[in-house]
Amino acid sequence: MRASAHARHSGIERASGVPRKRRTRHVSEPAAEVVRWVCVVNDDEGIRASLATLIRRASSLKLIGDYADAETALKDIPRRPPDVVLMDINLPGMNGVECVRQLKSAAPGVQFLMLTVYEDSDSLFNSLKAGASGYLLKRTASARLLEAIRDVYEGGSPMTPQLARRVVQFFSKASRGESPVSHLTPGEREFLDQLANGYAYKEIADRMKISIDTVRSYVRTVYEKLHVHSRTEAVVKYLRG
Repeated sequence: MRASAHARHSGIERASGVPRKRRTRHVSEPAAEVVRWVCVVNDDEGIRASLATLIRRASSLKLIGDYADAETALKDIPRRPPDVVLMDINLPGMNGVECVRQLKSAAPGVQFLMLTVYEDSDSLFNSLKAGASGYLLKRTASARLLEAIRDVYEGGSPMTPQLARRVVQFFSKASRGESPVSHLTPGEREFLDQLANGYAYKEIADRMKISIDTVRSYVRTVYEKLHVHSRTEAVVKYLRG
């Protein structure tokens, strides 16, 4: 007997009058994307509204709060901590860096992404020291900003390549330890060269064509910069670089 059109459509076939479910190929459902809760702290109403709209339109993000000042954010955010906070630096009253510092203490699981106009190193490092995990400029494209929110949630530290380079250079310099010799002037270096060759102060004055008082001035400044207390210590530290 031929299966009815309804039976064929519904995935059911009849054989000898007994219903039988048609075999179908199993296809696994894609895992639902994690929804991240986001808050915005920005005193500019237009920017705050634009960010709110951007977040609401992203299927994987949910805006749970937007604030015009740090004080309101400090009261509200710890009660219902989000996953990520977009924080401005230049806020009325308490600034964004201090707000991050206090919120990080009250809600340590929250990730902070600074979104600011400031490109200077002080603002960058002060934000990172306060507890921020990322640092982007307000002119960042919308697609990049959404990507950055996901990155910071997943443990990344999004920032522009230029700012990232500053961080690398800072820690590279810190790990090497900046030598006090690098702070010496050309005249102080020449004085130490003469000192390393064993010349007395009067001879150094003659060779460098300077007064003995200038030589004594070099002694004081060199000892201070190299943190030494004798001629031998000064020469050893200078030669070691």
